[in-house]
Amino acid sequence: MSSPHSTSAPVRAVLAALDAGESPERTMLRDAVRVLLAGLSERAPGRSVEVRVPPYGAVQVVAGPRHTRGTPPNVVETDPLTWVLLATGRLDWAAGVGDGRIRASGIRADLSGLLPIWDAPGPDR
Repeated sequence: MSSPHSTSAPVRAVLAALDAGESPERTMLRDAVRVLLAGLSERAPGRSVEVRVPPYGAVQVVAGPRHTRGTPPNVVETDPLTWVLLATGRLDWAAGVGDGRIRASGIRADLSGLLPIWDAPGPDR
């Protein structure tokens, strides 16, 4: 997919570290998460689903009823590495939900049709 997010240095750095079997630098991971969350916001503007990737960021996305107070009815939450894998096409939505790396609640919380933000080939592709 053509996207400014696919040319992001932090995303490339995190993927390169993962491909090398290393842990990505914390600042690169933070920046990659934020770039990919921004990409999701651009792809699916709205405020009906909250996507949380603690401790680095959260966005509200997907058109529909706007949420303004309390806990949103539609929430997706995952850790930073899982978000990068998911947003770059290296982790399938169903697999991530199935093994508990992605927690999704609410009728609008299935993001499978919006991902990946960037289809990043893995080391064996």
